[in-house]
Amino acid sequence: MESRYAPQVTARDTPAHALRRLLESPGILQGPCVQDALSAKLVERAGFPLCIMGGFAVAAVRLGLPDCELISYGEMVDQGYQITQAVSIPVIGDGDTGYGNPIAVKRTVKGYIKAGFAGILLEDQLSPKACGHTRGRIVVSREEAVMRIRAAVDARKESGSDIVILARTDSRQALSLEEALWRSRAFADAGADILFIDALASREEMKSFCQISPLLPKLANMLEGGGKTPILSPIELEEIGYKIVTYPLSLFGVSIRAMEDALTAIKGGRIPPPGSLPSFEEIKEIVGFNEYYREEELYKTTAALPIAKGTAIEQEVGRGSSDPVVEVLSPVYDRYKSGDSHGRSSGIWSRTLRLKVTGSNGIEKLDVRIPAGFLEGLASIIPGMGGLNIMELLENASLESSTEKGKLLIDFNGTMGDRIQVPFSSTPV
Repeated sequence: MESRYAPQVTARDTPAHALRRLLESPGILQGPCVQDALSAKLVERAGFPLCIMGGFAVAAVRLGLPDCELISYGEMVDQGYQITQAVSIPVIGDGDTGYGNPIAVKRTVKGYIKAGFAGILLEDQLSPKACGHTRGRIVVSREEAVMRIRAAVDARKESGSDIVILARTDSRQALSLEEALWRSRAFADAGADILFIDALASREEMKSFCQISPLLPKLANMLEGGGKTPILSPIELEEIGYKIVTYPLSLFGVSIRAMEDALTAIKGGRIPPPGSLPSFEEIKEIVGFNEYYREEELYKTTAALPIAKGTAIEQEVGRGSSDPVVEVLSPVYDRYKSGDSHGRSSGIWSRTLRLKVTGSNGIEKLDVRIPAGFLEGLASIIPGMGGLNIMELLENASLESSTEKGKLLIDFNGTMGDRIQVPFSSTPV
């Protein structure tokens, strides 16, 4: 669902600037949580103005583990980079506790900036953290919690960035609502841009939260399937005073159920029914095949064969050719001039070979006659011929008593899609 008021993000915006423009626009912003580049692309295709990389889903998808700070800073930065590079909408990254003391928080913020995030979420849980809406949450002291946000603000200044800092407190469930409100005010004073109290238990608590620091946007977390916070519509949340709403499990959760259903069908000897998965054409469009094909056509070239100066090849192709000239072939031929000292195949090097290259579209690109001695040199130049044992091919041909003019010595499709053929000729050089 596209936001009713979200402004168009332009190519000139930095990710953080684009997010700040969205925050200044009227109306509430919906930002589903994503776990990888594909889910982020789907969010953008659906018309959402932003998305949030959620630690819960990333830990599950990347490691198959719970969101208990088992995933590392490096893994989160790497996952985030893949996500931010796949979309043009702003992405907020889950920075958990900052992965250490305030110095580590600064490193985390700077790493998220380099990864292309528009914003970073930092929380006040004791490390190792517990997942929101689950048991075992313990928060650090007020002083340390505020110091994390100050360190994040300092890292932003040192980087010359305007990354958006989203400050989260889990103290509502760990301590009390009053403590959560106090910490949110302190985070605002320390320089946070967005405030978030996780696991508020009622509409009244949500209203109390939105009344503090009225100039700062508030984020609502609509945990699907049984969280502590009431599930409200975007319109209801906007009326209370929220600016952003996120959905941490919608994409991740439905993908689990869809995969389970598909596996049940496959195990029963069936494939998933057509309505349960996109067509192959739709899948190709989603992952970018069609865009790749368009760019491939845009940069399509005709393969050119390098030609040595002063050789028979140059005369065959025609003087004045615009093809590049490469001085590599003559020495190859010199090594294999006829003579008994070159072994049993030496006589074949006095033969003329016809080199024919036909493009994948059926158009003939090259048809010339060359001394056999040049062929080994061509194998290192023509795309697709690299790796061919030309010497062995010629030796085998020389041993065949039935070798006749016109017999195909080489006939294969190169890596560029061209068909490369070398018929045998009895004509000496």
